[in-house]
Amino acid sequence: MNYTDREKNESLDGYAKIEDNHESIETAVVIICVLNAPLMFISIAGNLLVLTAIKRSPSIRSSSITMICSLAVSDLLVGFIVQPFFLASLLTRASLIERVSKITAFCLCGVSLCTMTAISIDRFLALQYPMRYQATITAKPRTLNTLVVIIWISNSLFLGFYVWNWPVYFIIIASGVCLFILVSTLCYIRIYRIVRHHQTQIQAQQQAAQQNCTEGDNTNMARMKRSALNTFIFYIAMILCYFPIIISLCIASITSKNLPEVWHLADTVVFLNSSVNPSLYCWRLREIRMAVLKILRQISRRQADQH
Repeated sequence: MNYTDREKNESLDGYAKIEDNHESIETAVVIICVLNAPLMFISIAGNLLVLTAIKRSPSIRSSSITMICSLAVSDLLVGFIVQPFFLASLLTRASLIERVSKITAFCLCGVSLCTMTAISIDRFLALQYPMRYQATITAKPRTLNTLVVIIWISNSLFLGFYVWNWPVYFIIIASGVCLFILVSTLCYIRIYRIVRHHQTQIQAQQQAAQQNCTEGDNTNMARMKRSALNTFIFYIAMILCYFPIIISLCIASITSKNLPEVWHLADTVVFLNSSVNPSLYCWRLREIRMAVLKILRQISRRQADQH
């Protein structure tokens, strides 16, 4: 009789643990949904506004703006496609929806990461080889357009690895993320050294004749330094948002198991980057800020006229 009672108590304890675990999962899902719902709408509205402002202002288009457009498109699709499927997969537990959510998330976040790495390389080349950069990139804007197309196509085709063998895909993705972040970090370290060297040269120019001769070069260099600083801020925001998902990808690639629901908060932090980027564009890029404000004024006038 005592043995039977002990078995019953152990069984009840097991059921209690399962129920507690289920409640914790439900709580995590609710928190994730509450966080993602406003981020989704902010990402769609913010990036759509930035893209509309760039489209209506041909004068602000440049090589760097081309990369910004690629980032804005990927961030817009994150809010328009990835996050709805992500929330649906959490609520329905449907394997097909979860698969679509992961495929679209990996593709679009991969595009954002590759684009940000390309921006860091672009700013490094602009500062390291200004004359050659003007001749090859600035004079031929199709070069960057082609690069953007290659980034989108390669990330789309790379999803075949996920269908073939998802543990291998996770290992490749984790390695790729670390590689791209390393390349971007090295580029910005080199940019910092170039800027410091240029500042030393400017301080060494004591004669007015020398200063007048290099005034145009100094103005151009100052513009490039400001552009490099802006992209560095975008890079820091991306690193902060991608760091949790890097940890989860490394754990998933090592254990080859699905992570607990609480780790989906790492996905939410990545989606946060898509919502933050439009604010960073308006804060750091005056041309985009003015174009966005112009559109907002037009919208407010139309609403006032309707009333």
